[in-house]
Amino acid sequence: MKKLMISACLAGCNCRYDGGNTKLAQLDELQERFELIPVCPETLAGLPCPRHPLEIVGDRVVNNQNEDFTEEFHTGAELAVQLWKESGCPAVLLQSRSPSCGKGLIYDGTFTGRKIAGNGIFTQKLIQEKAEIYSELELEKIKA
Repeated sequence: MKKLMISACLAGCNCRYDGGNTKLAQLDELQERFELIPVCPETLAGLPCPRHPLEIVGDRVVNNQNEDFTEEFHTGAELAVQLWKESGCPAVLLQSRSPSCGKGLIYDGTFTGRKIAGNGIFTQKLIQEKAEIYSELELEKIKA
């Protein structure tokens, strides 16, 4: 069975900033087609759940209290990329808008819910590695 790395929150793990998840309605279908490998770069970096919301502001990752977590995000992303390489997953399914996993669209750094074009830190590192990347909005594109 083909492997697919997936954002842990999409797999139902309670690792989001608010302590919840964004479990996919199609999770059972995906599990029939793939061996899912959940990953959360933020928890790999030791960030707690719950935590203050975080967004990318310029080249920094800060929370809504203006505390800087850039180093933690890079550390978590590097650990997650290492897991991706070790797992042999050809593709990665990521949570959109996330400062770690966002693909093509992230929150704009104002903590107002506005979105801008951009990628999360983990996604940026996966792009450098030439990984096959999808967001949960592109499920139909993932080949079994």
